[in-house]
Amino acid sequence: MVAVHSSALDGVAANPALPTPLLVRLIAFDGGGHGPPFQALHRPGLPEQAVAAVLTHPVPGTRVHLAMSGQADAEQRARLAHDPSPQVRAAVADGPEWTHDPRAKVDPLPDAVCRRLLEDPDPSVRSALLHSRHLAPTFLASLLRHADPAARRAALRVWDDLTPHARTTLLDDPDPELRRSAALRACPRDARLTAALLDDPAALPEVLRRGLLGRADAERFLAEGTHLVELAGNPSLPADLVDRLAVHPDDGVRLAVSLRPELTEAQRAAIDFTVAPHARGEVDWVAAGIADQDVLRRAATSAHPLLRRAAARSPHLSPDLLRLLSEDTDALVHNHLAVHHPDTPEEVLMSVYARLGGTFSAWMATGHPRFPREGLAARFADHPDGIYRQLTVRDPAAGPGLIERLSHDPDVWTRQAATRDPRLPLPRLRETLDLPELAFSAGANPALPPVEMSRVMDEAGVPV
Repeated sequence: MVAVHSSALDGVAANPALPTPLLVRLIAFDGGGHGPPFQALHRPGLPEQAVAAVLTHPVPGTRVHLAMSGQADAEQRARLAHDPSPQVRAAVADGPEWTHDPRAKVDPLPDAVCRRLLEDPDPSVRSALLHSRHLAPTFLASLLRHADPAARRAALRVWDDLTPHARTTLLDDPDPELRRSAALRACPRDARLTAALLDDPAALPEVLRRGLLGRADAERFLAEGTHLVELAGNPSLPADLVDRLAVHPDDGVRLAVSLRPELTEAQRAAIDFTVAPHARGEVDWVAAGIADQDVLRRAATSAHPLLRRAAARSPHLSPDLLRLLSEDTDALVHNHLAVHHPDTPEEVLMSVYARLGGTFSAWMATGHPRFPREGLAARFADHPDGIYRQLTVRDPAAGPGLIERLSHDPDVWTRQAATRDPRLPLPRLRETLDLPELAFSAGANPALPPVEMSRVMDEAGVPV
C-alpha cells in the first residue's frame, strides 16, 4: 500500500464529496493544537453535525475559521456571537475577509446579533463590528443616536439613505471628528460647510475635491498651487479655472482635469495627459453612476482609457456597450469585464485567461458562467503552452485516457488540474496521493473513494 503525502489531508478537507461522517471526524481533529485543515471549514453548505462540531471545538482558531468563512451563511456565523473567546466574537463581528467569487455578496448578520456584538464587553469585538464591510444599512442607520461616537460615525456610511433630519443630527453631533466627517459628506451641496472646512487641514484635500467651492476660494488655492489635483477634479470649479488647470505643467493635474464629466470628447482630446498602463480606472462620477446607462455610455464610448476602464467595472453594461468594450484594445478594460460582467464574451475571457495566468485565471476558468467548456480538448490537449493544456479537463468530452495522460504533463498546473478531475482512473489517482505536488489535488478529487479518504485521515493521525 502506498503511503499518502501529508498535503493529501488538506485536499480531502476541500473535497466536495467528503461524506458528512468523515467531515465531522476531520473537524473534530485538534491538529496538534492548530485545529483541522481550514479547507474543512471554508466550504458551502456545512451540515448541522459539522457546524455543531465547530461550535464546541477546543481550538479557538477553528471557530474563527467558521466565523470568517465566506461560504458560511449569516445564521451559522451568528451562532458564534456568544463564544467565550473574544477572538472568535471579533471574527464574527468582522465577517468574511474574502470569498471564492469576487462578485459574491456576503449576507450581513441579523441586526439583533449586531446589536449584541456592539455591546460586547471586549473593545476588540466592538471595534471589529464597526469596521466590518458586511453590515446591513438598517443596522448602520440605527446607530445614529448611539452613546458611542465611533458607532455614530458608522452611520455616516449610509449618509445618502438618511433623512434630512438624521443628517442634521450628525452635523450637530457633540463629537468634533464626527461633525467634520458629516460636513465632508454634506459639503458637495453646501457652500457654507465647504468654506468652514477649508480652515481644517485634516479635511482640506477631501473638501477641495468634493466641496461646493466659492470662486474666491477656488482662485486662492489655484494661486497658492497646493492640492491642485484635488482642485482639478472638483465638480463646482468654474469653467475658466478648469481651462487654466488643463494646461498646468503638472501631468497629474492635467490628468485630473481630463476626467471631468462635463467635458466633451473634443475637450478631453485637447488636454495633454498620460495614463499609467496599470491605472485601474477609479473615476468618482462613473462609480456613482455604475448602473446609470447614460453615464456608462459616456464613459464606455470615450477615447479616454480611464473612463473606459471605469465603465468596464460595471455589471450593468447594456449589450451594445458590452460588445463595444469587448472589442477594446486596452487590456485592463478586458480584465475588468472578465471580473465584473457575467456576460463577457468567451473570446475576451480566453484572452484574459492566457495573459494573466495564475490563480486569477484558475478562478475565472472555474467560476465564470460564460467561460467555455465544449471543444477545449480538441483545441488544447496538445497545445505547446501548459496554461492552455490545463483547460482540456474542462471539456466534458475529455476521456479518462486523456485525463491520465495530462496527469503526467510537464506543466505542474496541468498535472494538478488533471489529478483533481473525477475521470482520472482510480489506480493513477491512488498513485498521486503520494506525490508532493499532486497530493492535495488527489485528496480533493470527488472520485476518491471514501475508504481512501478515511485512509488519508488514518495516516495523518486523525482520530476516529
